[in-house]
Amino acid sequence: MDHARKPRAVVVGGGIGGLTAAVGLHQRGWDVTVLERATALAPVGAGIGLAPNSQRALDVVGLGDQVRALSAWQGDGGLRTPRGRWLNRTDSGAAAERFGGPLVLVHRATLVDILVSALPDGAVRTAAAAALADPGDDRRPAVVRTAGTDLEADLVVGADGIHSAVRAVLFPAHPGPRYSGYTTWRVVVPAPDAPFAPHETWGRGRLWGTQPLKDGRVYAYAAALAPAGEHAPDDERTELLRRFGDWHQPVPGIIASARPGQVLRHDVHYMAEPLPAYHSGRVALIGDAAHAMQPTLGQGGNQAIEDAIVLAHHAGSGPDTSRGLAAYTRERLPRTMGIVRLATRTGRMALHDSAVGVAVRDALIRAVSRFGPGLVLRGFDGIADWQPPYPGVSAPRHTGAR
Repeated sequence: MDHARKPRAVVVGGGIGGLTAAVGLHQRGWDVTVLERATALAPVGAGIGLAPNSQRALDVVGLGDQVRALSAWQGDGGLRTPRGRWLNRTDSGAAAERFGGPLVLVHRATLVDILVSALPDGAVRTAAAAALADPGDDRRPAVVRTAGTDLEADLVVGADGIHSAVRAVLFPAHPGPRYSGYTTWRVVVPAPDAPFAPHETWGRGRLWGTQPLKDGRVYAYAAALAPAGEHAPDDERTELLRRFGDWHQPVPGIIASARPGQVLRHDVHYMAEPLPAYHSGRVALIGDAAHAMQPTLGQGGNQAIEDAIVLAHHAGSGPDTSRGLAAYTRERLPRTMGIVRLATRTGRMALHDSAVGVAVRDALIRAVSRFGPGLVLRGFDGIADWQPPYPGVSAPRHTGAR
């Protein structure tokens, strides 16, 4: 390879993780191309909660303050029962003080726009389906095949999501993600007229979340135990009314304000068995391609952003990637799989389906909440207080999820 030229990176997948990786690599001197198979960067999913850990990761590429400016949650929130009783209350100020910043809810399209604005014109190619033809090694480049063109790369970033074709090439014997047993719905609607506190509501085999966005809209999400592949016989808005229409306000009102075709539904899969590594040859996997996790901790997108920044750090500014990719795997695999396991345990608790189990769960949550928000927030120690491998941020450092 010609070491006088810029090293070349090809990112397969134009989601949040892939775009963050492209920004990080671009700022480190790489010539970056992002290949997205969709005809436009229209992200699947309505909203994303950016915790302080991913905000600090975005600080590395100069985008953290843009995200923080979108913060809409300044008061209290918490966890409720379907009838509206508060199981515990959370304090956004206490969370910000403990972890170095607030939780910021943004529309995914807004975050995508922020990331794309930090890339050179032409770096993102849409309607560009891609396949990994050769992962490469220390002596030869990796090769990504697109329609009519083979692209050689010093580094390929597999950011192609939970059903990653890049992962399947690297680790064909791995079983891939497993169905969690539940499905999710997501929607963004105008905020209701009556004021409300941000909340999650846990029922029996079901949960609901309502979170405000900076632009005056509301991001709502729901989950329920269901067979894989099941869909509503009519439309998903009506399905939400059947499952959640008798829950406390503002839940029924939010469902009523959605258009029938506006509600997104997706089954939840997660990586129960870890990959042997997050890299092979000149290829690195990030985000759901590497460690798909249940959404119960709100960390899927946050961990993809962390991955991207750590990968750019270890890839450095040159084409010799073998040591850097090995360091990336060593740093990211234990942390992310620890969070996968914690999210799985939280999912079992949140979606408990027995009456006795739900009663015990709710009683424990109420008991813990009597000790104040600090005890509840402690569950995110080692997650939300993560720091990137760069100087200039100030939060207590932990090595990973317990």
